[in-house]
Order: sequence, then C-alpha cells, then structure tokens
Amino acid sequence: MSLSPVAEIVVKLPVFLLAIVLHELAHGYSAYLLGDDTAKRAGRLTLSPLAHLDPLGTIVFVISAYFGIGFGWAKPVPISVHRMRHPRRDEIIVTLAGPTSNFLQALAWVALLSLVTRYGAGPAGRALAYFCVMGVAINVVLMMFNLLPIPPLDGSHVALRILGVNDPHLADRLAPLGFLVLFILVSTPGFDWFYLYLVQPILRWLLPGGIL
Repeated sequence: MSLSPVAEIVVKLPVFLLAIVLHELAHGYSAYLLGDDTAKRAGRLTLSPLAHLDPLGTIVFVISAYFGIGFGWAKPVPISVHRMRHPRRDEIIVTLAGPTSNFLQALAWVALLSLVTRYGAGPAGRALAYFCVMGVAINVVLMMFNLLPIPPLDGSHVALRILGVNDPHLADRLAPLGFLVLFILVSTPGFDWFYLYLVQPILRWLLPGGIL
C-alpha cells in the first residue's frame, strides 16, 4: 500500500505515541511495583502522551516518518534505583520492561492483523491492515533500538549491570557521548545495517510472508 509522505505521518504518529507511552509507563509502573514511587510522584504513571513526549524526539519522528522510517523517542521516566528493594536485580527488570512492552504491543498488532486479513475486506480492510503492519514495525524498531548498549538507551543500563558496574547513573553521565554515537548511527549506513540485521529478521518472523 503506497501512501504520500504526509499520509505516512498520519498513520504512524498515533502508533508511535501509543508505543512510547506504554514503553515509559512500563518502566515507571514496574519500578513502582518494586518499591520506587519516583515516577508516580512525578506524574508519569499516566496514559497521557503529554506527560511522556520529548519535543525533539517527536520532531525527529515526524521528519523520519516523512522519509519513510518513523524513529523517535520519549522523555525517560525518572527512576531512583536506591528506592528499589533489590537495586541490582530490579534495575534490570525495570529497564527491560520498556522494550518488553514494545514486543507485547507488536504481538497485539500481529493478532489484530490476523483478524483483519481474515475478516476485513475492501479499502477499509486494506487500510486497517497497513495500520497494523506499521504498529508491528514501529514497536520492533523501538524495541531493538532501545536494546542497543549505547547510553542512555535501555540496553546500556543492562550492559553496565552485567559488566558489574554499580553506579546506576553512569549511563546518564555518558549520555552526551551516546547521543553523538546515535547521531552517527542514524545519519550513516549504520542505521540501514541495524534495520537489515536486527529489525528485519524479527519482522519476517512476526509478519506473514510477503506482507513487508
């Protein structure tokens, strides 16, 4: 299904907003369950996109969606590791909760797509099927991107813990360097490699043959 660049943004933006809101909510709510109420006190345990949107991340998403990619980010949920009952273990659980939420969302979009392709018909059915495919793709991209071990992405927190680093704020302090690495990644063929070798295999597994 071929859409104009503006139509691509219209389709992808609500999927992106839902994906990042549930991603950040998963971080905050899992931390709350593990003893840290920082996100709750900051008003971040909410489904309102306004509480989670990062202006720059949203602008980057709109621009990248216009060119057919659809990549952006939200404001990180504030977490206080020392408030958790088992900080070393719980930080990894909270960190992985975000990408896990994106994977579960991708599965939900796959299930909806299955229903649409079985019972949907005509232009409306094709439009909804395309919407579902975008839901799968955007969530898989966000999941895999966040798992990269580059500060301040989720993967960097997990990697540092696995390496035995006990400073929970090190990834945040390395964020300026990490943003430089990320800028190089998304503005060079590195992003194509990321999509080809990390994202596309999962999309092929989740989506029916020939739908990509």
